[in-house]
Amino acid sequence: MLNQKTLIAAMGACMLALAPAACAQMPTTTKGASMTEMGHPMMNPNSIQPETTLDISAEGEVMRAPDIAYLTAGVQADAETAKAAMQQQANAMTGVFDALAKAGVAKKDMQTSNFSLQPRYTYVEIDEGKGRTRGEQRLDGYTASNQLTVKVRDLDNLGATMDSLVSAGGNTFSGINFALDNDDEVRAEARRKAMENAMSKAKLYAGAAGLKVARIVTISEGGDYSPQPMAMMSRSKEMAMDSSTPISGGEVGYTARVNVRFELVK
Repeated sequence: MLNQKTLIAAMGACMLALAPAACAQMPTTTKGASMTEMGHPMMNPNSIQPETTLDISAEGEVMRAPDIAYLTAGVQADAETAKAAMQQQANAMTGVFDALAKAGVAKKDMQTSNFSLQPRYTYVEIDEGKGRTRGEQRLDGYTASNQLTVKVRDLDNLGATMDSLVSAGGNTFSGINFALDNDDEVRAEARRKAMENAMSKAKLYAGAAGLKVARIVTISEGGDYSPQPMAMMSRSKEMAMDSSTPISGGEVGYTARVNVRFELVK
């Protein structure tokens, strides 16, 4: 008859031998998957595999009357020596700054955008005799240029500001650009319109294909664009010399672009 210790040892060995076989028969699951009662894997309801997708690019544009203008103007002076050219442009620019200040332009709204001092050459042909000539560049003087970008907030007096700038010594103009001083709200409206246009186009294409829009998969912004139309400047012959130069600001447009991917279903 086996003693009690021998019986307990035999039973323990048997349990250890049966454990691997029992574990091998247990169903296993991978991370992120669920099992049905029959032991078959079930798809995660949150994992959506779109069968049909539609990529749409759309724009939204908003037009507004500008409330500021950027004026680029300056002084160009020619002289025989570099020192004389620099002195002439400095005297003229001092008058330009004073004229802008009298017109109500703040110092913070004036910024030097370009400055240069360049030699000027003249090409001449020299007769060397016997029917031979040679070309030669000769120093003809120096040109000093000083360009200024001015932010004009009072558009009603923009023409008068330009005239005072010329009277003070300004003799170069590179153009005028109009804009909004604070365009955050306008840009946001353009983005909303771009998204509305994208949704409208998606519904149109889906309907034509016998489908409907199920959801938005991705949205990306394609960048916005703010055109700056050039001002129209003119002076009528019938106008008096003391009249201000007429300026028309028109409208400025802000455009937003979006790229949207939609999932379509039946």
